[in-house]
Amino acid sequence: MLTRSAPVARHLRDGDALTPSRHVLKHLGGGERFEAYVAWDDRLHAPVVAKVLRPHLVGEPRAQAALAREADALARLQHPDLVRAFGAVLDGPMPHLVLEYLDGPRLSTLIRRFGPLSPEQVVLLARRMASALAYMATEGWVHLDVKPKNIVVTATPRLIDLSLARPVEAARGRPGIGTDIYMAPEQADPERADEIGPAADVWGLGVTLYEAVTGSPAFPRAADGPRHPQLTSARAPLPAKVPPAMAGLVDACTALDPADRPTAADFDDRLEPLVDWASRSARRLR
Repeated sequence: MLTRSAPVARHLRDGDALTPSRHVLKHLGGGERFEAYVAWDDRLHAPVVAKVLRPHLVGEPRAQAALAREADALARLQHPDLVRAFGAVLDGPMPHLVLEYLDGPRLSTLIRRFGPLSPEQVVLLARRMASALAYMATEGWVHLDVKPKNIVVTATPRLIDLSLARPVEAARGRPGIGTDIYMAPEQADPERADEIGPAADVWGLGVTLYEAVTGSPAFPRAADGPRHPQLTSARAPLPAKVPPAMAGLVDACTALDPADRPTAADFDDRLEPLVDWASRSARRLR
């Protein structure tokens, strides 16, 4: 389960060395366990993102295991639409992951600053994310945290943050892993946790596309409301500007029963006519 917590102060400053060949350029942000920095890597001759374990957690077994698990996921999963990794330092005073530096905003930031994306933009975004999720499903893995904050919009969108990713057999039967309002029902409901699998990521794709095209979460949580509103509430319909074929796909992705959702590969196939439409629309606007 991911919960919001108070910000924790950074512990590295610009110019500090992570290793003799890797130096901090600027701070990006952080959470309870990790801080993220842009760093210069002398070996790669390029900027990277260093995801650094917080000092008080160095040597703490669960935190070290989480770092090692993410490093393993990044090493195993290589796809053009997933963030890449360039190594990991799992011991010493500053354990960290070395990730590709993606020069672009998160989808959540774009929505917050500029409002909903056009349906054409959402179609092209959907194509890239479906490709990444279809690959993960083929490899027998689930991401478990597909949401706007975990998509970086560059020339082609990229799915990031594999910190919760697991092989399907390691995820099944373990509820509560993910972000509350973006979890599939089977992730949120302990009685349905044995149903967790790639269909949970398809749900995450569906609610992400809903938010991209409306500007609002599919299942917003009121201050005094239930923790998982998707278990008790129906989402609002999509606006009329959304092509019916796209609305139908989003509806299918957010079916309550995972067996009723398309696979990511099926989603990609069903998206093909919309991709042609979006490409033609983009050319007309040039």
